[in-house]
Parts: sequence; structure tokens; C-alpha cells
Amino acid sequence: MANSRRVEKFAALIRREVSDILKRSIKDELIQKTIITITEVEVSNDLQYCKVFFSNFDQNNRIDLIQETLNSSTGFIKGEVARRLQMRRAPEIIFKLDKRIEKGDSVLNILGQLEKARESKISHVSFDEL
Repeated sequence: MANSRRVEKFAALIRREVSDILKRSIKDELIQKTIITITEVEVSNDLQYCKVFFSNFDQNNRIDLIQETLNSSTGFIKGEVARRLQMRRAPEIIFKLDKRIEKGDSVLNILGQLEKARESKISHVSFDEL
């Protein structure tokens, strides 16, 4: 069983290496032309599995295709991670879309709408009513 500090350091190494591999080593045209950001890596306590969360700012909504392409590249990425980190066995990698940014935008939109509604109610109140 790995301690949490070791798991965190390992996750940070995986994040750095996967980001670099996507930037420099993957030759897929879709990956090369898309801005993909690795937002977080979750590693299991036994260091055998890791979820790599990514975000994408693609305006064409090709998220499913991007995730499919990333998942089809996991063998290559796993091999590169093992080679770069000098590991006999790299963890199994699963790519997941990080939806926190979308959720954050949604919350900000709702807060903006509430602010506008509050301002419109305040502007309709006359001083006589106070």
C-alpha cells in the first residue's frame, strides 16, 4: 500500500509526462490541432490505475471524438510514461473529460442571471415604497 504523499507525487509525474506526450509525441492530427489540458490525475493507492482528467476548449464540440482518440492512444502513452519514468510497469490509463469547467461556467451564468434579476427588482422600487 502506497502512502498518500507518494501517490500525490506519482500523480504529478504522470500529469507532467502525459501533458508532454500529448504536446510532442502524439502524431494524431486531431490531438495536434486541439488544445487539450490535463487538469488532474487520480492514481489508485496501489499505483496500478490512473484516471487522467482533461479539458478541451474546442468550439466544435468534438469531445467524444477527442476522448475516443485519447483512449485509443493509451497503449502508446502508457509505454512512453514507463520509458520516461523508468518503470517496469506503468499504470493503466483512463481518460475522462473534466466537467468542472463546464459546471463552473453554468454556476457563473446562473449567478449572473440572479444578479440581473435582483438589479431589475431594485430599480423598479421607488423611494416612496421604502
